[in-house]
Amino acid sequence: MKKYFAQLRPLERRLAVGVLVVVIVVLNAWKVWPHFADWGNLHHRLDDARTKLKLYDTARTQLPALEAQMKKFERQGQFVPPDDQAMNFMRTIQSQAAKSGVAINRTARQTTQTNEFFIEQIQNISVTATDEQLVDFLYELGSEDSMIRVRDLELQPDSPRQHLTANIRLVASYQKKPAPLPAASASPAAAKTTPAAKPVDAAKPPAAQPTPLKSVPLTRTNRPSAAKPLTKTAR
Repeated sequence: MKKYFAQLRPLERRLAVGVLVVVIVVLNAWKVWPHFADWGNLHHRLDDARTKLKLYDTARTQLPALEAQMKKFERQGQFVPPDDQAMNFMRTIQSQAAKSGVAINRTARQTTQTNEFFIEQIQNISVTATDEQLVDFLYELGSEDSMIRVRDLELQPDSPRQHLTANIRLVASYQKKPAPLPAASASPAAAKTTPAAKPVDAAKPPAAQPTPLKSVPLTRTNRPSAAKPLTKTAR
């Protein structure tokens, strides 16, 4: 390469050096310069991976506490019973009233409200109890799985002013049964009925069947004569 370069004229040497410089610049612009930011990007990716790993380690250490908290919430969660248990609404109220020492004076007729997923049973009652009995009664109703809650409450003292008379509107939510799926329509082929056979008239005799012909062997006597040839008659 040096020997070849030494044989060139000065102008040719300058031209060769210029071409070599242009080729080097093009190669750098194509292959080297676009990757100048790769080192910084690699550092950013490494920092992001370290941050994510730290978060995962923190969450892993908190996993036992989160599982215990989740189980606690599951035990405290309230189950919405199906609407078949709506008939037990008043029975639950009476049972809890007896446990808490609350006297039910008057009950109104239950009303029902429904939407797409739930059925609400509304019951208005009038009770007489002390403040402790009333608080215990309402608290125990709300803490059960019956989903009974107080919507309206009116309080006033009774005549001797020893008890409270309360008008309470209680509401219970029950899960609504899903609507039954529509029955599958019969196929057009199955919908078609076979035409009924025509009744046979007993008084009408059946049609006579044609008698099959018996084959008779040909003999000399019954063999058909050959056709006579046509002859030209005299005019």
